[in-house]
Amino acid sequence: KSAYIIISHDRYFLDRVAQKIIEMDNGRLTSYTGNYSAYVIEREVPGAGKMTPQQLNAISQTSCGVLRKLGPEIQWLHSYVTDDKIYCVYIAPNEELIREHARQGGFPANRVSQIRTMIDPTTSEA
Repeated sequence: KSAYIIISHDRYFLDRVAQKIIEMDNGRLTSYTGNYSAYVIEREVPGAGKMTPQQLNAISQTSCGVLRKLGPEIQWLHSYVTDDKIYCVYIAPNEELIREHARQGGFPANRVSQIRTMIDPTTSEA
């Protein structure tokens, strides 16, 4: 057996090579068994785009409360609100944990897709 220490912010690389991850965030170490996958969750929420800031705050607080209970293996990065859907980006070791978050929070998770890679305008320069 051998071990390697890799320092990287490239989650996609880590997802392909890591069996255990130790994350350092604000001086705190957290250990994860497994890889570090990112997911997009599509939530059908009729009228989402018309929600008030107070309603969005309440949903966010519920989500964060469930995340605290589930532990540091699952992280909410950000969400995009459209007219009738909310698209959320999460990091988690598996889809099951994403769905458990949705169940406990009372949120729909109509579609959960693992992100395979990311592109942006700099991709055209490669």
